[in-house]
Amino acid sequence: MKKLSNIPGLSICPSRRNETKRKLKISLFLIVMLLLLIINAFGQRPHRVGTTAANFLEIGVGSDGNAMGEAYVSIGGNLSSIYWNPAGLAYLDQNEAMFMHQPWIVDIKSMAAALAYRLPNIGILSFGFTHLDYGDMDVTSLEMQNGTGETFTVNDYCFSMGFSRKLAQWFAFGASVKYISSIIWHSGASAYALDLGVIVNTGLFSISGAMKDGLNIGMSISNYGTKMKYDGIDLIQPIDIAPNQAGNFSSVPGLFRMQEWELPLIFRIGASINPVSLKNQRITLSADALHPNNNGESINLGFQYAIDLLGTGTLFFRTGYKALLMDDSEYGLTLGGGLLIRFMNNLGIKMDYAYKPLGILGNTHCYTIGIMF
Repeated sequence: MKKLSNIPGLSICPSRRNETKRKLKISLFLIVMLLLLIINAFGQRPHRVGTTAANFLEIGVGSDGNAMGEAYVSIGGNLSSIYWNPAGLAYLDQNEAMFMHQPWIVDIKSMAAALAYRLPNIGILSFGFTHLDYGDMDVTSLEMQNGTGETFTVNDYCFSMGFSRKLAQWFAFGASVKYISSIIWHSGASAYALDLGVIVNTGLFSISGAMKDGLNIGMSISNYGTKMKYDGIDLIQPIDIAPNQAGNFSSVPGLFRMQEWELPLIFRIGASINPVSLKNQRITLSADALHPNNNGESINLGFQYAIDLLGTGTLFFRTGYKALLMDDSEYGLTLGGGLLIRFMNNLGIKMDYAYKPLGILGNTHCYTIGIMF
């Protein structure tokens, strides 16, 4: 009698079976986490609104993710993943550079730049930079409340360096470290933070049979780090330590001791799938659940339609909805699109745009250009 393992078509590879079990266990864990976070979003209300510093870290980077309602934690293969989930960088096929310009509300200027470099057989090394310029403001005092004639500036900076790698064909991991700085005239504060993320390609519900078109699950933790505390000569003010006593005590220099503030910690978990994946057309649906430390939970939804242009590039149409289920949200429907043009020698250029309304605060526009090399 022949053993079952020797009969063609009935042999089972133990290593492949164990890999499938591991993948299902991780996928099931992430799905349960997603469901728990969604359920929690219905019951929990904001209780720490306005209790963090460096809130510019919550402004999305990249027009693609912004246009899809910021539901981008489970989508890989784009340099903008440096903000949403560093694990997504592991799916880059080539080196890429990106520059983003995003005029923000009340004439605030926001820009970002990033670079990803492939290290063969090692992983993806990434560098990122974000800057917010709040413009010139008038200096005022109690005696001169209409202005002293001087002006001051406010600037926020974030520098990041990360590493991403595929630990298996279906599992990617990424991490990045950040240096964050905020400068207000002659005072400033700084902090260090860490971003961590994973993406699992389950292959479930794939219409085409390809694993990349199946259910992808992503999870990330952003801005886990030290607290910020402002310090500088602007906090030194004359104090009269004995107003009812004779003597020259009215000009004694005193230093205001500032309180420490946490960074805006964000926990994201989400899923995406390609329900339509034809030879030259693809539709991507995505959903993210967010748990921040300075607001209530919310859900982001995203949609992308991509069509190949006769082998010369790809055209993208995107839309989404940000902050679903959030109390008193000023966010809502987002729109955008993009164009990828490929040249010879693996060169390419990306141009993306996103429109994101902020309710009574106005509308914002995001412009991104990328170079693939």
